[in-house]
Amino acid sequence: MNFFESQDIARRNTGRLIFLFAMAIISLIVITNLLVMVIFGFVSSSEQASSGLGVQFDWVTVMAVSAAVTAVILFGSLYKMAALAGGGARVAEMLNGRLLLADSDDYHERRVLNVVEEMALASGTPVPPVYLMEEAGINAFAAGYTPGDAVIGITRGAIDSMTRDELQGVIAHEFSHILHGDMRINIRLIAILHGILILGILGYFLLRGGAYGRRSKDSGGIAMLGLGLLVIGYVGTFFGNLIKAAVSRQREFLADASAVQYTRNPDGIGGALMRIATHDGRSYLNNPGSMEISHALFEEGVVTRFRSLYATHPPLEERIRAILPNWNGEYDLPDPGDSEDFGVRGQGQEGNVDNTAAPQKEKAAAIFKGAAGVLVADAIIDQIGQPGAAQLQQAQQLLSDIPPELLAAAHNPATARAVIYVLVLDSEEQARQQQLVFLEKSADHGIFVEIQKLLPPTENLPADYRLPLIQIAISSMRQLSGPQYQLFKTNLNKLIEMDNKIDLFEWALQKIVFKDLDPLFEKRRPQRIGGKDLVNCKSSVEILLSVLAISDRNSTIDPMLGFERAGQELKNMELTMLDKSAISFERLNKALDELSRLKPLQKPALLKACVACILADQKIAPIEMELLRAIGATLDCPIPPITVG
Repeated sequence: MNFFESQDIARRNTGRLIFLFAMAIISLIVITNLLVMVIFGFVSSSEQASSGLGVQFDWVTVMAVSAAVTAVILFGSLYKMAALAGGGARVAEMLNGRLLLADSDDYHERRVLNVVEEMALASGTPVPPVYLMEEAGINAFAAGYTPGDAVIGITRGAIDSMTRDELQGVIAHEFSHILHGDMRINIRLIAILHGILILGILGYFLLRGGAYGRRSKDSGGIAMLGLGLLVIGYVGTFFGNLIKAAVSRQREFLADASAVQYTRNPDGIGGALMRIATHDGRSYLNNPGSMEISHALFEEGVVTRFRSLYATHPPLEERIRAILPNWNGEYDLPDPGDSEDFGVRGQGQEGNVDNTAAPQKEKAAAIFKGAAGVLVADAIIDQIGQPGAAQLQQAQQLLSDIPPELLAAAHNPATARAVIYVLVLDSEEQARQQQLVFLEKSADHGIFVEIQKLLPPTENLPADYRLPLIQIAISSMRQLSGPQYQLFKTNLNKLIEMDNKIDLFEWALQKIVFKDLDPLFEKRRPQRIGGKDLVNCKSSVEILLSVLAISDRNSTIDPMLGFERAGQELKNMELTMLDKSAISFERLNKALDELSRLKPLQKPALLKACVACILADQKIAPIEMELLRAIGATLDCPIPPITVG
């Protein structure tokens, strides 16, 4: 199953969840009405004798009870959804997670941050913040609505007990959930089950009220109603948990398989599962909120009385055998303290990087030499949401090669803004000085000093390093305050406008940064998975492909050739290339806004046309790669570093 099929399944599963939620509400309405009629005397014995139906309906009461039940359930669900509107960070905070910082003195904390960062760069997603839960059990989760607001949560038991390979397998498993749309479903399940549980909570308070209000003639009826609602609420939760378990189990097998594909190391994820089986605390969490998020965890987080029914994960043995078919049933694991374990950069050690590998530009040249453009385009599209060991190695190599002062600045929330500012400074000296004078007056205190420190290492900075630095800086800037972010956004826009021109790199940088950070700081609702068809977006496609065709100024081929190559991938559309004078960034933004609402299975054809356009000259220029990544980010299709083998 590829990325786009997974997104389409996630879209259809969301529709099924809404249908099941509606059926649950209807069922609870019917049961509650019957309960009210029985308790408060809406059963007429005379009517039973004469008609044999047994129940006389008071439709006014039925409508009132139905409206009340619906309102209570919807209010409970909407309340929970609003509480989780902040994305994955809210889920992590619910479990008392502590945000890990890059300057941590703890070896194991730095190691897990390294592994997450490598996996993010390999998959083309923003680097998710990592939250540590001080729990002895081995567990982890990914939470959020989109890759842009995702977080990784992991327990102390996991980072202290596992080898780097095992930790990498767990993180790769969680990235599968990020890339395949599972997180959005998981959060909606939390909200739905909370709404159903509200009936039980209401019943509990009515039961207590009836018990303490014995003087009232209706106290007995209120207490009985409370008891009935309590039972109904927990019955609804029981069936809701069955749905949650059924949805979750199959996704866990897929995430395990994806972890093997991402790392090409079945012993990593397999060893992590074996580690849980032999660990004193297993995967269990003590936090009372772990039951709500049990379906999003790496492995079972709680022990339940109905484990065979409620289990949100397949048995450990089944998962291990699916990954390691020749497993003999023995849990023969190395002591993590004795294993060769690399992975903490900046302390005299580095990740598992093949330093004999060719530089990235030489790799890219080898990739496209003599390759048919259409085959390369297919291979690139197949890598979306499906990073492999080659991308992981390339990410490790990039992190090893980027100047350490730039990397350290990108990791710090205070100086990450300086990294972005420096990347958009004009190459022409007079314009640059004007920009620096503006920043000295307008940037937050201390930022201008950091900018001056970063100017030397950014001179002649290879273009291949820009995107990784942007991805890391975005993650760090999540920790800014609202006013700090708004000032940064204003300053960045002003810097770009000061030279009276916006180049394609500046546009791509804006698109990537604001796409990920605006929803967090401006409280925008996460965009729904779209339902538009590509054939109905003809003008938007023409604008996008026209921009790509003229993007590489150093290309030696006619831009029309690139546009025509793209058109060959969209044979059912008659496309016309626009003149450069007819293209503006405003039109391009509107075009991408429309294309972001495409159905998941409509996006591969568009992205393949984009790749075919930029590959018309048998190479990908850095600006073309940045544009492609910006387009992918807008479409919620994270594009990993390009490798074709």
